[in-house]
Order: sequence, then C-alpha cells, then structure tokens
Amino acid sequence: MQAPVSRSIDTAMLEGLPRRSGVYFFWGSGTLPLYIGKSVDIRSRVLSHIRAEDEAEMMAQTQRIDFIETAGEMGALLLEAHLIKKLCPLYNIRLRRQKTLCSIRLDESGSVLIPEIVSGHDTEIAGADNLYGLFGSVHAAKEKLRELAQQHRLCMGLLGLEKISRRGCFGLQLKTCLGACVGKEDRSAHDQRLRSALQDHKVQAWPYAGAVDLVEQTDGWTQRHRIQGWRFLGTWCSKTNTFTAHERHGFDLDTYKILVRPILLGTLKIEPV
Repeated sequence: MQAPVSRSIDTAMLEGLPRRSGVYFFWGSGTLPLYIGKSVDIRSRVLSHIRAEDEAEMMAQTQRIDFIETAGEMGALLLEAHLIKKLCPLYNIRLRRQKTLCSIRLDESGSVLIPEIVSGHDTEIAGADNLYGLFGSVHAAKEKLRELAQQHRLCMGLLGLEKISRRGCFGLQLKTCLGACVGKEDRSAHDQRLRSALQDHKVQAWPYAGAVDLVEQTDGWTQRHRIQGWRFLGTWCSKTNTFTAHERHGFDLDTYKILVRPILLGTLKIEPV
C-alpha cells in the first residue's frame, strides 16, 4: 500500500515533477530549505522520500517542492554539493560543512623521507603531486599515520609521532618497529615501505594546465560544467545561453570525490577552455 502524501504537499506539485536528472528542494515555513537532493529521476526520488517511514518528520514539515533540471547526472551531483554548502539545508548534515582539509606530505628534499601534516590553507592541494590522504583535522591525519605504522611496521619516531630515545622508539621495544630508528634496519627500506603504504591514499593533482568543461547533452540540450583544480566554477546552459558562475571557494573534498575518477578514467566528455 502506498504511503499517504503529506497534507502540506500539493499533489499537483508532485505530478509536475520531471522524470529526468536534476536537483530538488524540500521547503518548509522557514527561509532555509529542509533538504536538497539529486537524482536521475527527480519525481521517482521525491516519491521515495514520501514513502520512507524514517523521513516522516521531514516530510510532515515540507510545504513546497522545487527542482532544477540538469542535462545529466554529473551536473546534478555537482550542483547538489554546491547548493548544500551554500544554502545549509536543515536535514543535510553530511555535505553541509566545508572544512579546511589537512593532508600528509612527504618531504623528499634530503636523503630520507619525512612525512609532515599540512593544511589546505598553506598548500595548494589541487596542484601538489606529493600529498596523501585528505583529512578533516590534524588528529585524523596522525591517526592514519599510526594505523599505517602498525600495519607496515614503520617507526612512529621517524614518522614524527613520538620521541626517539637512546634505545629507539617505543615500538622497537614492542617489536612493532623493525629498528630503523637505531640503525637495525636500513632507512631506505623503511622509507620504501612508507611510500608504498601511502600510495593508495595519494591525492591526484589536477591533470590539466587550466580549466576544462565537462559537457553533458540530452534531447538537444547542452550544459558545460567548468572545472579548474577540482573546483566547480559554474555551468553554461544552451537553453539560456548564459554562464552561471559560482563563488570561488577553497578545495572541496566532496567535489573532488565526484570528479576524480571520471576525469582520470576519461569517462566524461572533456573539452579544454
């Protein structure tokens, strides 16, 4: 049996929802949207919210539903992430906050590798080629280094996580360190394990010299989503022949996650600007 539609939602409004890609908005009586979502079938996705028992409280507050159509799924993904941070919907918690990110950088200026934790305030994350992992805090970055140290028998002293005494690091006493801190293991072998341990967490540098457009087309409608340094700069739409620019912000993890695999794998139509 289909769940009843909230009395505050006009059924004619539901009938007017498109069965194509885009972003939708649930509005209550306040000035902020209750929720922003995206789908390749807006109408179907909105109806699924109405049927969901665990979303009954949000739907009871919903009085109006708006939408913005997009020419494809990528446009919907990018627009949703952008608008959630801009409008701060009450029920979107995961994507709402834009944090200053930290990363692990390998200093290779000398004969040994030294990991250091750097902030996105101080480092151009999109252009760097020696960064590993993206973290919401220095504490989270250190915890990742500790985890990798335990998994790969690395020296926490050489990773900068603890002090090294004359007897070596504490891990050497527990036999979790192979002894690079006191010369029992060749430092180059230790550093090679460190590099290998971090490789799966490598942050991909922006692969183009400048901005590119991601092109999506459907039924004679074209949208060009402009990207530079993993940042979503705005969209040109053939229906209006205008470019809607977005405010420039720092590196955004959610946008990076949306873009990195499709761009590196070449599964999108990409044109240099």
